Amino acid sequence: QAQLVESGGGLVQAGGSRRLSCAVSGLPFSVLSMAWFRQPPGKDREFVAWIYWNGEETSYTDSVEGRFTLSRDNGKNTLYLQMDSLKPEDTGVYFCAASHKNYLLRQRSSYAYWGQGTQVTVSS
Repeated sequence: QAQLVESGGGLVQAGGSRRLSCAVSGLPFSVLSMAWFRQPPGKDREFVAWIYWNGEETSYTDSVEGRFTLSRDNGKNTLYLQMDSLKPEDTGVYFCAASHKNYLLRQRSSYAYWGQGTQVTVSS
């Protein structure tokens, strides 16, 4: 049974940092493309970043480029999102997602597996 479990969310002041983790089980993690999406309060879920199965290519939405870093440890079946210089507009529920595809990775529909999400709140 596929399971994605996010952790690391919480309350942080603007300018601070937070590291999210996503532990994956029941899936061949090392061959999957992975991503983070987020859902701000009252808004739709939006793309944040994706990473290829081998970690050699990543892509970020413009608003987090240079502040967030996506990485993975295939030996531990875990995905990470290091978030620095956080802003109040980064507030939301953060979801990790897994895909068998290596294209159209900014689209929610490309991901077959999702975690339950972890709340990140950035105070001003």
